[in-house]
Amino acid sequence: MAEANADQANVSEFEPYRVGPDEDYMSPDQEAHFREILLAWKQSLMEEVDRTVHHMQDEATNFPDPNDRATQESEFSLELRTRDRERKLIKKIDEALSRIDEHEYGYCEACGVEIGIRRLEARPTATLCIDCKTLDEIRERQRG
Repeated sequence: MAEANADQANVSEFEPYRVGPDEDYMSPDQEAHFREILLAWKQSLMEEVDRTVHHMQDEATNFPDPNDRATQESEFSLELRTRDRERKLIKKIDEALSRIDEHEYGYCEACGVEIGIRRLEARPTATLCIDCKTLDEIRERQRG
């Protein structure tokens, strides 16, 4: 869950959606709201990737001291693992944007019910309703 919170840092800078009195679930306005959130999140991640590339190019030094070299390699390795996780997240964002285009966004892939506006605002790449996600996590824990 700590990863989810770190991933969500940039997503939380939006105005929560206010549902109109007779508004249908995943109306065009709601789809636009989530498209905006997902695109902003993706842009933020892409900028971070660019910063990492420039940082690694600028900081790449061949230190004569083995300890300094090891420290630099360790830092680069950590950054690359983080970027790999973000690359996978960008793929999930692209999949969510595709579901918006197909008007399938916001519905549980397992049971078909509405995921819910607030859950999607908390986790815009969610594909399961809270009940199916809970069952999925229980099954995962049982498998070890």
